[in-house]
Amino acid sequence: MAVQALYYSERDGLEMALKHPDTMLFSSKAEADARDKVLELAEEITQFLQARVEGLDEALAEKAALAIAEEKDLFAKALKKPSLLNEVTDA
Repeated sequence: MAVQALYYSERDGLEMALKHPDTMLFSSKAEADARDKVLELAEEITQFLQARVEGLDEALAEKAALAIAEEKDLFAKALKKPSLLNEVTDA
């Protein structure tokens, strides 16, 4: 019987990773670390949005922040070409 190491984001936690193994368990530490970085960025964006957008509730701020953090490369490119944000992709 082969043993395979699985990794999870410390920010997600083991319990959450076990509830969503397809998206939150990773086969490499690098992938889990990348997820941690996305979640760290999302936390910072959440705080930014709550401070800058009056009346934005925490749950919606968290959802928006996670979407932005997960697409950070797209947002970086969109700073030069804004229309990229709404182009349809085959993702």
